[in-house]
Amino acid sequence: MVERIDVSPELMESERIGRFRDLKSSQHAFVDALIPGFERDIFSIIGRGVVEDKDLTPPITDNQDFNVGIVQCEPGKGSALHIHATLEVFFILNGKWAIQWQNKDGSMHEAILGEWDTVSVPIGLSRGFKNIGDGTAVMLAIIGGTHPGKILWPQETIDEAKKYGLEFDIAGDLVYRGNEEQSI
Repeated sequence: MVERIDVSPELMESERIGRFRDLKSSQHAFVDALIPGFERDIFSIIGRGVVEDKDLTPPITDNQDFNVGIVQCEPGKGSALHIHATLEVFFILNGKWAIQWQNKDGSMHEAILGEWDTVSVPIGLSRGFKNIGDGTAVMLAIIGGTHPGKILWPQETIDEAKKYGLEFDIAGDLVYRGNEEQSI
């Protein structure tokens, strides 16, 4: 049985509401973010999820059992293939997206999703996504778990990211080392 509680309007506003106008996005939330073709904006709303940018702070930190964020990107952009130790759900808010996955045998597959379509990507499946529409596209990303862990990236993605100055620190958070080609 759940015990009924009371919450003041001030507490709701300061700890339980994430207003889009106040959200700060990160263009380097993940190690692949500076690799051409994988540029995107990430907005954390509830919990940090699996974000690797330690400076991206959500307005709602109480993320019991799930994390919520928004992914926004231009046509032809998306994410590199990666694996989560948690369930991931994508809910398309607008645009046209290709949700891609790779099986253990190396075979590639994709599902094309449009506005209000939803996909639930299972734990351990190598997945990625791309905006295949004509304009800026936005989707809601929901990551399962209070402590969802870190992303497992293919070594080739980590190596490519180093060329653009991004690598991990000992805690698994991103560090920008800089280079001539790109700056954050």
